Amino acid sequence: MSYRICVVCMGNICRSPMAEVVLRKTLDEHSLGDRVTVDSAGTGGWHQGDPMDARAAEMLADHGYDGSRHRARQFLRDWYGRIDLVLAMDTDNLRALRRLAPDGADVRLFRSFDLAAPPDAEVPDPYYGGREGFAEVLLMVEAASDGLARHLVSTLR
Repeated sequence: MSYRICVVCMGNICRSPMAEVVLRKTLDEHSLGDRVTVDSAGTGGWHQGDPMDARAAEMLADHGYDGSRHRARQFLRDWYGRIDLVLAMDTDNLRALRRLAPDGADVRLFRSFDLAAPPDAEVPDPYYGGREGFAEVLLMVEAASDGLARHLVSTLR
């Protein structure tokens, strides 16, 4: 049986798919790829079926990641029964996810696993900015992914 993670932002075209791709590769590097399943979604559904934002995909490609297969989806309440850990990119999405969550659901901020960041640190939405915003998001996502992988290595023994 696999441990299941879903990374969630607002539209599932920038932050959460970047995190999904990076986290998947990071878990493989920590020999957890066969034990942990990673997915992503958005709290809103207006981008359903769309590919990742071209700027996000380009930033990933520039750093050796492949986000070309991504298609946006909306997070649904009934997914909680199939997901072990839900990770929100910011506090607005965290609140929305916690409103949907049943008692006992594990819903946290993604950057809470970045030991160099404050516990309430968010991944800012780069959508309305330029390339530098996507570069900043990638750095944050890589740091949190590494911290999460290290956490899982110790907890999934």
